[in-house]
Amino acid sequence: MLTKKVKKRVSFLTIFLALTVLGVFSILKTLDRNLLYFKSPSDVKADQNISYTKKLRIGGMVKKDSLKIDSEDIEFVITDYKNEIFVSFKGTVPNLFLEGKGVVAEGILNDKGFFIADRILAKHDENYMPPELKDIIKDVK
Repeated sequence: MLTKKVKKRVSFLTIFLALTVLGVFSILKTLDRNLLYFKSPSDVKADQNISYTKKLRIGGMVKKDSLKIDSEDIEFVITDYKNEIFVSFKGTVPNLFLEGKGVVAEGILNDKGFFIADRILAKHDENYMPPELKDIIKDVK
């Protein structure tokens, strides 16, 4: 027979473990929702189970002669020298955003060839290139 003191300890331990499991589960769910995956255009083309509703980051080089700037819209092509993705963006771009330079666009895929960006990341000097893209370009050259 369990004493009152032992029952109290067991119930306290059970509640503590349940709250810990619940806390870890909620932290993991929040991280999963806020996690943005970086993909190159070749990764997007190859991925059969890509989500068209989840935000992601696509990185590569801005293709030469692909940049079109209207009054509000900016359209360009991101390439990894194997595949390309057309990108549409409304807003202002960083000063370092140029043709032939590296860029990371954050947004949602419309299909495997068209990306709607809500943010352009180019907050680096002109020599910076994401490590993933550097490996891809090294393989091509």
